[in-house]
Amino acid sequence: MDATQSSIPDLVAAARAEAKMFEARISGASAAADRQSAIKGLEAVSVDIFTVFEARMQHHFKRGPFSRKLKGLLVEAGQGDLADRVHGYYLAINVLKHGKGASYRELLKFPSALLTLNAPSEEEEQSAQAGLIDVAADGFFEGLSTTILDAYHFLENR
Repeated sequence: MDATQSSIPDLVAAARAEAKMFEARISGASAAADRQSAIKGLEAVSVDIFTVFEARMQHHFKRGPFSRKLKGLLVEAGQGDLADRVHGYYLAINVLKHGKGASYRELLKFPSALLTLNAPSEEEEQSAQAGLIDVAADGFFEGLSTTILDAYHFLENR
């Protein structure tokens, strides 16, 4: 299937299949290096699917930051729970892409049941081995992909 022609639901289905492969590798890894490699793969799939979602859905807004505009629209439509989920995953993906910064500090102030933050030691941070978001936590990718699909259906059906 050509990714440029695929719909968001098709792309999410493909990403879920890939994520399940990485999740299986994570749970079955006996060596730390194998586990870390699988976690990095799951992080990449997470960033990729959210980035594609943003790019494909940007046309719903004239200009400005997609996630902020989407959150505002969802709140305005009485979809506060979905708005919070979108915002939480947006912050998590930003942290995966950029590391510590404004998004990480915001997640620290407003913890979410959706996400598990890691607090790497100074040594781990210097080795660039520790992720700040625990993508291997139960339900992380399923929650991310469900949130993307819910937001997609909201935007396409309004």
